[in-house]
Amino acid sequence: MAELKQAPAGASAGEKLLNWVDNRFPATKLWNEHVGEYYAPKNFNFWYFFGSLALLVLVIQIVTGIFLVMNYKPDAALAFASVEYIMRDVPWGWLIRYMHSTGASAFFVVVYLHMYRGLIYGSYRTPRELVWIFGCLIFLCLMAEAFMGYLLPWGQMSFWGAQVIINLFAAVPFVGPDLAILIRGDYVVGDATLNRFFSLHVIAVPLVLLGLVVAHIIALHEVGSNNPDGVEIKGPNAPKDANGHPLDGVPFHPYYSVHDLLGVGGFLFCFTAVIFFMPEFGGYFLEFNNFIPADPFKTPSHIAPVWYFTPFYSMLRATTDQMVTVLCVIVGVAAILNLIKGKGDGKTKVAALVGAAVLIGLLKTFEAKFWGVAVMGGAVVILAGLPWFDKSPVKSIRYRPDWHKIVYGVFVVNFVILGYLGVQPPSEIGNIVSQVGTLLYFGFFVLMPFWSQIGKFKPVPDRVTFKPH
Repeated sequence: MAELKQAPAGASAGEKLLNWVDNRFPATKLWNEHVGEYYAPKNFNFWYFFGSLALLVLVIQIVTGIFLVMNYKPDAALAFASVEYIMRDVPWGWLIRYMHSTGASAFFVVVYLHMYRGLIYGSYRTPRELVWIFGCLIFLCLMAEAFMGYLLPWGQMSFWGAQVIINLFAAVPFVGPDLAILIRGDYVVGDATLNRFFSLHVIAVPLVLLGLVVAHIIALHEVGSNNPDGVEIKGPNAPKDANGHPLDGVPFHPYYSVHDLLGVGGFLFCFTAVIFFMPEFGGYFLEFNNFIPADPFKTPSHIAPVWYFTPFYSMLRATTDQMVTVLCVIVGVAAILNLIKGKGDGKTKVAALVGAAVLIGLLKTFEAKFWGVAVMGGAVVILAGLPWFDKSPVKSIRYRPDWHKIVYGVFVVNFVILGYLGVQPPSEIGNIVSQVGTLLYFGFFVLMPFWSQIGKFKPVPDRVTFKPH
């Protein structure tokens, strides 16, 4: 048994209580390791607000979700009425419900911006690969949590959106129909589906999500935070003071705990403005069809997921038979060019040609609907490969060639266009633009090992660049 540490003479009651706790639980040690003595680079900018904001929104979602569950009925015959009861009869129920629905969209806003910051500053590069992978798993959990929560109001768009998305799993070869039944819990979307999604949304997925968030933070604090310059402040060659603390870092508390309050203030201003003045946000945060009770006999004229899913939904819709044929042509041409002009010995070229032939065979064997599901899932999973796709000699976009910024700009604009097309009714021209956008999206990652090395890179400073403000 470890020897108990005694409180110093003359200690206050609070200090004695903390000493008692520290002897039984490492409260002070955890605080110092992750907050008080955790040194972060001193050149953080506004892009670094979004990590703490994501944590804030997670807390908002959990707290409001607890209060909603107190009055919600996970029953197909009562669910919609219980939501109306929360909105109209529960004291402040309308506020709690709108905080939760707006919080879902706010979560994806801050997470997308958080991921973009990691993209432009190379926060996924060595030694932060695991931090990035945990982040990608958090993103997947958020998508599952949002999808399951979207069904719970049991409105028209909830019901039919779930119907469309779950039916997509039936396209998976061999196990598809059984998988769809397993997810629905029945042969049609109904009471069993609602109960299944409710339990997953309220208990299972949040537990996994919280575990991943803790792992994400622990992994980050183990290797240290990145910064806009991509310069390591804690490496063996980084300058340190007499106590071994990095000269280019400052303690997270109080510097960044106060710094983040600015971001929190700005976020809460926007958040409350949406809640009180436009909680539906023109139908993007809450679709108008979702204020109509679910009717299995009346299909809405246009079914689309919520805005944060629409870029991936566009890729799903873009994967038609014609698109699969184009992909076969691209794979075939690439294999032939590699055979004629590629590097490597003859065996490697022949192996690549055989692999291309097998891939073309698979593309033509399964229907386009399955490949659409694969493309939609692959668009999320491919993010986890960024640490190995990026071969640039520098981390931050600040020191990359200027035309790299154009590449990142095109990627973002393309993602926004895909998101816009996902909420629009299908059209011929929209489908063509979505197909081109899908190729651009995957091309950004697949070709990154080549284009990320090209160009004239700027010299990276030995220490972070910082201007007091």
